[in-house]
Formats: sequence, structure tokens, C-alpha cells
Amino acid sequence: MMEVSSTEALHQCITDHTLEAVYLYTPMCGTCQVAGKMIDVVEKLPQSFHFAKANLNYLPQFAEELSIESVPCLLLFKDGEEMERIYAFQSVPYLYETLNKISIS
Repeated sequence: MMEVSSTEALHQCITDHTLEAVYLYTPMCGTCQVAGKMIDVVEKLPQSFHFAKANLNYLPQFAEELSIESVPCLLLFKDGEEMERIYAFQSVPYLYETLNKISIS
């Protein structure tokens, strides 16, 4: 998963890839640690998304722009348009099914 450290780089990832998953976290968040491990597993499964992750502490402008309510947060984009926003990382199968649902829609 590619670590992104600027709002511009994040927007570039979203526009460069047809299917982009952006994982937003903060290092001191325990739930983010668990969610990050789930994302790592999903990324290794056969799917079409490009993954980027960003420490939200360094991206207040991006957080405000997209009205991010909390971390962890997974934003799923298709052709630059936000298709889904996940705050509750229920399980690896749930995340995987959500990615597949968006990639075939």
C-alpha cells in the first residue's frame, strides 16, 4: 500500500487510477491498527483496486474537503468519484465484497 503525505498526491492517486481505495488513519488509533491489518489482507486478494493510505494528522485540508468524520476511514473511488465510505471495518470478507461490488458496477 502506498503511503501518501499530501493532499495533492492523494488527489493525483484518485485521478490516476480507475479504482482507488484510500485508507485514512492516525498512528495512535488502536482501531486503525486493526483496520490497517484488514486492509493489508484485502489488498493481497485478487481485486482491481489500487490502494493508498494517508495519516490524517498531516492532511487536515483533505479531511475538511471530504468531511471525514473519524478514523479509520476507507474511501472507495471509481473514475474519480466517491462510491463508498466505510467507517465500520466489519470483516475482511465484508471489505472484499464491497470492493468487488464497486469494481463490477
